[in-house]
Amino acid sequence: MKCLRCHNEDRRMFAYDHGVYYCRKCVAFGRLNVGEQDQRPMIVSKKISVEPLLRFRLTPEQKRVSRQVLDHLLNHKDVFVYAATGAGKTEITFESICSYLAQGKKVGFAISRRQVVLELWERLSSAFPTLRVVAVTQGYTDELDGDLIVCTIHQLYRYPFTFDLLILDELDAFPYAQDPLLHQLVKNACKGERLCLSATIDEQLQKEIDAKKLEVVELFKRPHGKPLIEPKIIQAPVWFQFVLLRLYLECFIRDRKQTLVFVPTRKKAIWIKRMLWWISVESIHAQDPQKDEKMKLFKEKKWDVLVSTTLLERGITIDSVQVIVFQADDPVFTQASLIQIFGRVGRKFSDPYGKGICLCQFRKKSILSCVSTIQKMNRSV
Repeated sequence: MKCLRCHNEDRRMFAYDHGVYYCRKCVAFGRLNVGEQDQRPMIVSKKISVEPLLRFRLTPEQKRVSRQVLDHLLNHKDVFVYAATGAGKTEITFESICSYLAQGKKVGFAISRRQVVLELWERLSSAFPTLRVVAVTQGYTDELDGDLIVCTIHQLYRYPFTFDLLILDELDAFPYAQDPLLHQLVKNACKGERLCLSATIDEQLQKEIDAKKLEVVELFKRPHGKPLIEPKIIQAPVWFQFVLLRLYLECFIRDRKQTLVFVPTRKKAIWIKRMLWWISVESIHAQDPQKDEKMKLFKEKKWDVLVSTTLLERGITIDSVQVIVFQADDPVFTQASLIQIFGRVGRKFSDPYGKGICLCQFRKKSILSCVSTIQKMNRSV
């Protein structure tokens, strides 16, 4: 007995109903009886000739990587772009997107986090104004087909056997990295090539690389040519970390700089917001029903400080933002998480510099590995 969607073979995960068995492991994505196959959705594919509108020209390094990626894909090989945060991973995919669309093939962009889907949707819509770009995620499921589909990985259950090119952004992020069911949804949705993007490599990804299942292309130089921000590590008791947090925030506010403060939990985000009542501050977390509006207002400079959980660690670009991690030695802040967090700083041509402050009681391996990896990337350019 085997589920043809999630490949579950554990008999305990099947239920019997009206003469048939169905899989309980993936029932959240719709009931599928044993022996049944998910049906390909009614998706339209057509040849589209398009060129992206870029605010900045690609650098020679970006052009080189973009060409290498497309060459591998046209040879029917899956590709992993290992690139520093802010190196322009999204823009590197544009040449491949245009090539596949010109052949009448279907292209999808899948990401673990809803917040990043919405940001990427806006970026792709701006870069390809003549395309119908659709976002498919919580709250955005009325329209499922477009010239280019951007969705959370969970939403891939809607697209079995659909994509000739499936671009997976931040594939080492939670929850995809730890969920075999989501891995199977990706395999089901992709009938052609995978283009994987990330600034960090987890154990599962390293296994694929070692097994030669992915062609690796590297890009560690940001378009503006300035190095990645190396965080300043400060060890202190938790109470003094809060004192330092106040001092740094007041300094950044005087310099008219916005700050993202990352904390381990939702409760701490709410608590720190209350403790900083005299400054312009808001908090955000995954369960926040107003998170979309809060992000929009922060980008519009409504607040000086936004206190966040790891919700905003990836895929978010904010001009001239500074970053402080409070209690950075908490287990929620892994090496990969910290690399992504400090990668929020210095992403823009107009302000390629900034501050990254790491407040902790202990210099854990995750913190030291984060710093050493950033230093290694900077030495490689």
